[in-house]
Amino acid sequence: MVRQELVTRQLDEQIAACFPLPTGSHALRRLRVLDVGPGQGTQALRLARAGHLVTGLEADPTMLATLRAAVAAEPEDVRNRFVVLPGDGRHAGRLFAPACFDVVLCHGVLMYLPDPEPMLAALARVLAPGGLLSLVVRNGDALAMRPGLLGDWRTALASFGSAVYTNRLGLATRADRLADLSETLADIGVPLRVWYGVRVFTDTAADRAAAPPDPAEFAQLLDAEDRAGREDPYRSVAALLHLCGVRG
Repeated sequence: MVRQELVTRQLDEQIAACFPLPTGSHALRRLRVLDVGPGQGTQALRLARAGHLVTGLEADPTMLATLRAAVAAEPEDVRNRFVVLPGDGRHAGRLFAPACFDVVLCHGVLMYLPDPEPMLAALARVLAPGGLLSLVVRNGDALAMRPGLLGDWRTALASFGSAVYTNRLGLATRADRLADLSETLADIGVPLRVWYGVRVFTDTAADRAAAPPDPAEFAQLLDAEDRAGREDPYRSVAALLHLCGVRG
């Protein structure tokens, strides 16, 4: 919940900045959105409900079935704006025409790839000039934080200088460093516009709370996380990074 709420705030902020409406206009600018690895479709469905045209590209068969079921449960107008396709984002350049999307999301995907560059190059190809690329990655500069805060000193010590870690699902995954991704984004013509930290204070919290959070307390938690994710030095030690690049 915390991750999705924070990314929602940040993404909406950047969409508004990249695609401003004329002064005094309240009409929706309908954007073409590609979500690579949307999983259960939290962000993709939210954007489709807002009126945008969304394509979900999912490589995992189980998650593909979950996404299709989620879309099928939506009202007809949302279903008509949402296309679900099987496929790997690294092949986006072969699946879609150049410059055919205004917004491309790739959240929680790069960590499962040995090298992020082929994926990012493919996504840059299908992003229109002025388009927004939104990435959510594991923060490779702060891998020791979670085990350290949990008192797992062996894992914390092994995390310094490392890019590999075991995630909460027990899978061996890979983290990315801000400087490396910034350089890659510049090289592929989608320079970094802004970046945020996601989950500064709550990375050691349980995946699911025992009871629904108190609304007032949860709102304060989100505000604290939101502010920390925008300010140094806090955002530098966040569990995740949200990077937003704009196609030149």
